[in-house]
Amino acid sequence: MSPSFDSPETPEQIAIRQGMQNADVMNAALALYDNRLEVAEPLLRKHLKTDPFDVAAIRMLAEVAARIGRYRDSENLLRRALELAPTFGAARANLASVLYKQNRAPEAIAELDSLLDGESENIGLNNLKAAALSRIGGFDEAIQLYQDVVAKAPNQPKVWMSLGHMLKTVGRQEDGIAAYRKALELTPTLGEVWWSLANLKTVRFTPDDVAAMESALARETLRDEDRFHLDFALGKAYEDQKAYAQAFRHYEAGNMLRRETIDYRAEDTTAFVDRSIALFTPEFFKAREGQGCDAHDPIFILGMPRAGSTLVEQILSSHSQIEGTSELPDIPALARTSKDYPNPVAGLTPEHLRDLGESYLARTRIQRKTGRPLFIDKLPNNWAHVPFIHLILPNAIIIDARRHPLGCCFSNFKQHFAKGQAFSYSLDDLGRYYADYVRLMKHVDDVLPGRVQRVLYERMVDDTETEVRALLAACGLEFEAATLRFHETERAVRTASSEQVRKPIFREGTEGWQGFEPWLGPLKAALGPVLEAYPDVSHFACAR
Repeated sequence: MSPSFDSPETPEQIAIRQGMQNADVMNAALALYDNRLEVAEPLLRKHLKTDPFDVAAIRMLAEVAARIGRYRDSENLLRRALELAPTFGAARANLASVLYKQNRAPEAIAELDSLLDGESENIGLNNLKAAALSRIGGFDEAIQLYQDVVAKAPNQPKVWMSLGHMLKTVGRQEDGIAAYRKALELTPTLGEVWWSLANLKTVRFTPDDVAAMESALARETLRDEDRFHLDFALGKAYEDQKAYAQAFRHYEAGNMLRRETIDYRAEDTTAFVDRSIALFTPEFFKAREGQGCDAHDPIFILGMPRAGSTLVEQILSSHSQIEGTSELPDIPALARTSKDYPNPVAGLTPEHLRDLGESYLARTRIQRKTGRPLFIDKLPNNWAHVPFIHLILPNAIIIDARRHPLGCCFSNFKQHFAKGQAFSYSLDDLGRYYADYVRLMKHVDDVLPGRVQRVLYERMVDDTETEVRALLAACGLEFEAATLRFHETERAVRTASSEQVRKPIFREGTEGWQGFEPWLGPLKAALGPVLEAYPDVSHFACAR
């Protein structure tokens, strides 16, 4: 926008305009537009050596860092830009985004609020604030923000999609479906919306829906992201029809395309488990008895994704003494300090262990809304950090939610995760990951007998009350009948099982893999002895 005589350019705006006249900066901007980061970065670094105060170039270099996942570097650059130019709104918006991506939602919201004071109509800022609010449980405010956005700009399919996500989370399924359908009305090829409908698990696609998805998938110009989402959605549509060959063809195609974008090596997970088993010996734990933070309030539910952890959380959250939160990112953030983790844990002093436990409690306090004495952290991948959790929070409850290897792994294969779970897009990767998870948990059982309470999904389905009573006893709590009516509990659920846990317990999850057994050879081979041993893994060797 050109300045008017009524609003002259600020010094920051003048500096930005002048910086953008530099040839290197202009060429870097063009490279950024084309996502040619390898071209943009050296141009910007060269320019900043001669003009280290060019806030436009600093912001652009921060953008490069953010796109390759170096969020801390990006944050530092953006803070430098704002130090030089406090009114640089674009840099502050970028900072809010980077903070959000680092799971620092409260800080992101603070930056956004300072911007929205002057730009309350900004769709992008409101959309980001709504997403950040959802991270800290501010669902009602987030829904209102999304509704305000679509009221002012109704032709925004991705905002309708985000609104659908939020309505689904709080249990307003019909309203969520309506929002998803509105997004598809605007953009029928938006694969993530089709997958979002499929991911409700309760929607049955009509023949017209299937035809629309197949038509979208046939478009040569379709983006890969839309393509693999459509494949996952069509897999679900054909599975509902028991057309297993067609369903598997789409699941396989979606997974193959998604796997191409992911940097995951099964060998790295195996090596991590090897290091953990070597480090965490009985002697290691004995030397650290009595250390850590003595708080009793955290309950960790962990294991493989799609193993019933959301069901266990919903049951426990129906108890008057337990609050359910969500999949919290704090343990991995505190634990992984280097590439050779967990080896650095050996150097932590008693003071460090206590401080880490207290830091975890401080970081998660914002998630607690009810004042109940106990709270749940149900990040499945925390299985990799059970020894660390024990060291920093020795009185925390740890629950391992486990499910039949084929049922669990194939359920992951059918699932497109919004983020993380990089192991889930290959049957071989899945089997190896599950086997490594079992290896580490078996080792924990050996060196810390009784420390982990195990819940088997199939037993929970077959004899719910017995399993629930045992679970509550492990948490030191009296039985409450409300825990058997968990599907009546009103709370936000953000995982793929959000709609399933709002219904009475069902057996479908124990048998859903069987129609696909002809194609599961690679998974069975990768699982190895874990498959035959389930549910008794007491004889499964920890050595590879």
